[in-house]
Amino acid sequence: MVLAMNRATNTKQLAPDDAENAVDITALIARLTGEVNEIACQKTAAIQHITNQMKMLALNALIESSRAGAQGAGFAVVAQEVRNVGQQVETIARDLESQLTARTGSLMASIEKMTDRARGERMVDLALNAVELIDRNLYERTCDVRWWATDSAVVDAATQSDDTAIAHVSDRLAVILGAYTVYLDLWLCDMQGNVIANGRGDRYAVRGHNIAGAGWFRDAKGLRSGDDYVAGDVERQPLLDNAQVATYCASVREGGKANGRAIGILAIHFDWEAQARAIVEGVRVDDDKTRVMLVDSNMRVIASSDGQGLLSERITLAMNGRKHGFYVDRSGSLIAFHATPGYETYRGLGWYGVIIRGN
Repeated sequence: MVLAMNRATNTKQLAPDDAENAVDITALIARLTGEVNEIACQKTAAIQHITNQMKMLALNALIESSRAGAQGAGFAVVAQEVRNVGQQVETIARDLESQLTARTGSLMASIEKMTDRARGERMVDLALNAVELIDRNLYERTCDVRWWATDSAVVDAATQSDDTAIAHVSDRLAVILGAYTVYLDLWLCDMQGNVIANGRGDRYAVRGHNIAGAGWFRDAKGLRSGDDYVAGDVERQPLLDNAQVATYCASVREGGKANGRAIGILAIHFDWEAQARAIVEGVRVDDDKTRVMLVDSNMRVIASSDGQGLLSERITLAMNGRKHGFYVDRSGSLIAFHATPGYETYRGLGWYGVIIRGN
């Protein structure tokens, strides 16, 4: 794949506040609706209590009027009407309670669905944000490796391989590492896979090791020009104290020309664990039950906010052909995901941002 050089990008994390506000608003509406329902039930219960008192008074009046005989007949009519009114008020109160309960219940159910949808959409946005941040970061790595492969010290050392050239390029790689703290080490290899120089020789004694069997080196040998690069899978590198790295490679070309003959391979080892952890732990989530992850194209967990399952756990997503979305699984957990959109000319590696919100 051929990519054009571009300027470094700002990887400041963005917060999808609109979706978060939507969740807060629907939660407020749900609370207020519940309060209205509770008040309505209390008031209708009070009305029913009063009508029961009216009916009791009317019954007592009817009893007393019957004792009074003919003189109490007129009062009996009034008592019976009071009793009828009480029964009508009671019927209206019960009907009001029934209708209010049904409608507020339906409203609360609708609000709950809206809340779940708003929360799901916010989680999708956050999943996208996480994978976009790493894409932007790794895009810069593709630019770095192709740029540094044309450095005169790198080209000279790959061409001559004498002690003076090796010492000079080692110093040059050390200077780069001093400025670019996101890398663990930079290796210059010959075309047979021998590491002939590195930037942190005092820390990593890798010079003289042969890494011809590494997948990223084999792929790098097949690069067609200096404009191409290789992005290796996230892995543990034994020669770097078993650290988690993402390795990017470019071919060193004769004369530093993009179309020159390949004379070496420059491999840069991105300090994956530290950088990826900062991204997944920086995602704003609701509670400590929510897990934020980055997974590769094989659904292998390569970063997780809880630090679990790194490079060993594989997850299953019910994507149903979608590149992004959310759903509730059988356990009741809300799961959101978003595929890498790539950045600039970096198409991404088929990774996903994934967020799981447990019960």
